Amino acid sequence: MDASESKEKTILKLKLNTDPRWVDVASKNIEDILVDHAYCEQKAASTGISLIVKYPEKTRLVDELTALVAEEWAHFERVLLELRKRGFELGPQRRDEYVVQLMTHVRRGDHRDRQLMDMLLVSALIEARSCERFKLLWKHIPDPELSKFYYELMVSEAAHFVSYVDLAKEYRDPKEVDARLQELLKIEGDIITNLPVRDDRMH
Repeated sequence: MDASESKEKTILKLKLNTDPRWVDVASKNIEDILVDHAYCEQKAASTGISLIVKYPEKTRLVDELTALVAEEWAHFERVLLELRKRGFELGPQRRDEYVVQLMTHVRRGDHRDRQLMDMLLVSALIEARSCERFKLLWKHIPDPELSKFYYELMVSEAAHFVSYVDLAKEYRDPKEVDARLQELLKIEGDIITNLPVRDDRMH
């Protein structure tokens, strides 16, 4: 593991690496990967908007997520452009089983700020996993244009992970946030272990 990979692992904290078979099958099915990626960016923007609407009194959250939403939507537009350049259509939205399973671990009907912490941390983990997969595409995808594209998005997703965790620590005790993050990292690793390797999904 080189210094950059060690730093990335420290920042993202993921417990389990993606099955190496994923990038092999994904790079051969780039249309489906781009379509799924577009919807991932759209859903990331929607999540940010929903948190702003639900917690409008939290000034730092509103300000930071407003910027994040704009960036996610710009990513959505960039993925659409990559689809169009290759003669592909957006196509229908797909069910993201990875996100669905992660979201079941957000504690509902509980203390409002604790639920916010869970939402922010789950969002952070989704960004971390996306970052890890963008890195695989950057390093291994044969299309040089898409390789550069995924390098740029990898850097952005890592920053989003950090932003979500920092926001969680703004509104809950940092020790509680760190403990909950460790719990969710274990859960995320278990989800990744049990999901099948698919060539048509980003997660």
